[in-house]
Amino acid sequence: MTTGLPRSTAPLLADAAPLLRRLAALAYDALLLFALLFVFTLAAIVLRGGREIGPGTLWFEASLVAVALLFCAGFWTRGGQTLGMRAWRIRLIAADGGPVTWPQACGRFFAGWLAALPFGLGYWWALFDSRRRCWHDTLSGTRVVRVPPRASNARD
Repeated sequence: MTTGLPRSTAPLLADAAPLLRRLAALAYDALLLFALLFVFTLAAIVLRGGREIGPGTLWFEASLVAVALLFCAGFWTRGGQTLGMRAWRIRLIAADGGPVTWPQACGRFFAGWLAALPFGLGYWWALFDSRRRCWHDTLSGTRVVRVPPRASNARD
């Protein structure tokens, strides 16, 4: 079914994703990310000849942040969905309805940590915002919207 609107305008009319759906997708993605960070850590230890990586090692901590950033920003800039977002049928788009750029994705990643710090206040803010935006949505110029279910392809 078409709305008669130009294709570029359609995402602007999509419903904002509810907070619980967003948090559920975040939980899925956290499991995937922890597994990825575990594999990265294992590879780092193997490459160091089995020597441990001490706590507070700057290069290692920066590497973990870089892996997490590439995981999130890579998915957001290529289709707007992480695997958890796909499962919960939500998508990240730019505020104007277009695709998310790398600067927006990087800003969103770091703003998401900022939003989580004061007891998750930046996330809970979506319950009071008229457009269901969290702090990191506003700061990065992005929106999280629902993805309509796919129409089933009936076969004869």
